[in-house]
Amino acid sequence: MKKFTQNVLLISFLILTGSCITKFTPRTSEDKELLVVEGLITDQPVTNRIKLSRSLPLGVRNSAVPVTGCIVTISDDLGNTFNLKETVSGTYNTDSVRFRGATGRFYTLHINTPFNNLVYASYPMEMKPVPEIDSIYYEKLTFQFGSDGVTPSQEGCQVYLNTHDPTNQCKFFRWEYSETWEFHLPYTVANNTCWISNSSDVINIKNTSSLQESKVERYPINFISNITDRLRVKYSILVNQYSLNEDEYLYWEKLQNMSQQVGGLYDIIPSVVASNVYCLSDPNEKVLGYFSVSANSYKRFFIPGRFAGILTQYTNEACIADTAFGGTPVPASAWVIINNFMPPYNVYTYIKGCADCTVRGTKIEPSFWQ
Repeated sequence: MKKFTQNVLLISFLILTGSCITKFTPRTSEDKELLVVEGLITDQPVTNRIKLSRSLPLGVRNSAVPVTGCIVTISDDLGNTFNLKETVSGTYNTDSVRFRGATGRFYTLHINTPFNNLVYASYPMEMKPVPEIDSIYYEKLTFQFGSDGVTPSQEGCQVYLNTHDPTNQCKFFRWEYSETWEFHLPYTVANNTCWISNSSDVINIKNTSSLQESKVERYPINFISNITDRLRVKYSILVNQYSLNEDEYLYWEKLQNMSQQVGGLYDIIPSVVASNVYCLSDPNEKVLGYFSVSANSYKRFFIPGRFAGILTQYTNEACIADTAFGGTPVPASAWVIINNFMPPYNVYTYIKGCADCTVRGTKIEPSFWQ
């Protein structure tokens, strides 16, 4: 009996001590605020942007703090200097008329910050040429077959890319994409048709340096499942292709590996990913991010196919709240989604997005929409 009591007390102690969890935040070099540089200049006649912010200590969840009031310039190997203008907090833009990158030129970023009067610069970066994208195409995927004749099939697609460089100058590739799709509300409301555009949030890179020919085939640029409404009406993807030098490729590769890991105390941390920007005022001051210099080619592709079993969030269960018959007034806080006069009644919802597509997208049709 005495041994039994001792065991119970021991188990109770272990349960109580095991349930007391104290958050542990290790002290690392990431505890101080570091300059974060995000920027890309290309050979296209567009505005280039350099974003400057401060990193946050480990464990802080708030968004990064923009670094404002900096003097930001870009110089080239011909002795030209171009000033950037701060348009929104922490974002510095080039003049699209005065500045346009050129392949074969070397570019250096210069930053003078107001805090601690620190001065930063990048290493000179060569703008390497990039080939055109050969083709973008897709293959339809069926996740579930409607074998019983009642249940619809569920379909999606994988988007692929082919490219090659006959000159073998471009050995390292990076891709970004912007996707746009049209969607309709299933109700006769004024704002029935809208468009949504999203930018890629994954790292797409490829190394062809080990190949005899710089050639990329069937690169899976984007996967589209049936659990969104992207493929319900009409879909388009614009792919931008960039040339990288080996150092920048290794930078993106480390970030890609870091993003694919679950994350833990001994995983790669951002300070391990070497930046090409350094502090002239203090050699011990670390910098995060990268100043990218790359030629750019691009191609747009529309998916013309029709797909089965595509999700819609505008179901009767999700949208319809109630029906007002005859002269019964619709509540002021509701939106009418069905208006019939014979017999007279209004079907309404308390969810604005069910009656107004601009909650998710825009009514302005894109200029490239066919």
